[in-house]
Amino acid sequence: MEKNHVKSEITYEKNLLEFNLQKVFKLIKKDDHLELYNFIKEIHNADIAEIIQNLDGEFRLKFIFKIKSYFDPEILTYLNESIREEIIDHLDIKQLASNASELDVDDAVDVIEDLEESDKAVFLDNIPATERKLIQEGLTYPEDSAGRLMQRESVTMNVSWNVGEAIDFLRNNKENLPEDFYEIYLLNNKNKILGIVPLGRLMGSKRSIALDEIKNKKTRTINVLTDQEEVAYQFTKYAMVSAPVVNEKNEIIGSITVDDVVDVIEEEREEDILKLGGVGQADIYDAVINTTKSRFSWLLINLMTAVIASIVIGFFQTSIEKIVALAVLMPIVASMGGNAGTQTLTVSVRALATKELTPSNAINIITKETFVGGINGIIFAMIIGFLSSYWFEDNLLGCVIAMAMILNLIIAGMAGILIPLTLNKLNIDPALASGVILTTITDVFGFLSFLGLASILLI
Repeated sequence: MEKNHVKSEITYEKNLLEFNLQKVFKLIKKDDHLELYNFIKEIHNADIAEIIQNLDGEFRLKFIFKIKSYFDPEILTYLNESIREEIIDHLDIKQLASNASELDVDDAVDVIEDLEESDKAVFLDNIPATERKLIQEGLTYPEDSAGRLMQRESVTMNVSWNVGEAIDFLRNNKENLPEDFYEIYLLNNKNKILGIVPLGRLMGSKRSIALDEIKNKKTRTINVLTDQEEVAYQFTKYAMVSAPVVNEKNEIIGSITVDDVVDVIEEEREEDILKLGGVGQADIYDAVINTTKSRFSWLLINLMTAVIASIVIGFFQTSIEKIVALAVLMPIVASMGGNAGTQTLTVSVRALATKELTPSNAINIITKETFVGGINGIIFAMIIGFLSSYWFEDNLLGCVIAMAMILNLIIAGMAGILIPLTLNKLNIDPALASGVILTTITDVFGFLSFLGLASILLI
């Protein structure tokens, strides 16, 4: 039942996109600006961004030109980076700034950071002084820090208040409250945070109860310079829906909500997947030459590792010439080692990111993965050993490939955990560099063990 529900949701989203695209096509051809505006103002900015990304180049520019006078800057935050750069070039920066009045500061920072320096100056000159100051402050924080994620708006109250005073304050200041908030932060007279009260608990308590009595047992804050990956980890670990952001003096300067963290989790997950594949960024919308450049370096490294493996094979050229079966079977050992190592590597990189793999439990995990590699090696050694003996009518050849399979899968299991651990210790991103090192090790050791044993035992 649940699967059918998910499937129907996916179908609905797909049909919605197709409907939106067809509607936009018709209105662009019809050249009806007003009807096009009336259509897009009723749909979410994320859907507009999806429409823009699915239009071809010609229609995309026509669409932008027709809506640019009322183009909502928030649309840019949902766009792929390449498409965003392309669109910004065709927008009026002054108009964009005037349309940014409803934009949250964190989203405004996200938009402005991709602008050219001259366009940044124009944008900032055309927004109110108060917002300009907050945006400029946001731009001073590191790109992937909590300072870039946080919203400046938060609901704060004096720690001495009671529930009744808090509720009256909320009712009398509706226009000054954030659109969405989940918690109230309790401050002392020096603007330092002393506690957090969930909104639900506040509304369910009697008016006479002091806020200090219903605050959370633990006040979890996030330093403004904390890396966004660490922020996402804390939100996941402690099931947080929001968190106050503080400076070095423990003074509250903003807050982060779970919707911002969901974006970070997705971004980090995508980044790890792309790096494991040797791709630096999601470049589906990039120009051909840019995509080629971004992938060339990793392909070059893979070519070099392949040459190393070929050199190892070259050492045993005489053995291969004498027993042709070695050339037929040797890719099996290397391939199985590579696949087994990649399984361990994927789990290890993810465990490091989520802090499940730490120096304190590393020895146990390494031992476990070595045993897993050995057990799988024995099982597959029996299978490939029997098949090879039957295929080439040579029992000793079957024993050789069986032994090589066991050795390579043990090495693959160890390498799959040791490589990311070592790279992490050296402050090198394991997701980026682990794959090519693992492939080199399993290929070289696979060929070396199989051809070496064959040279010793068969020739």
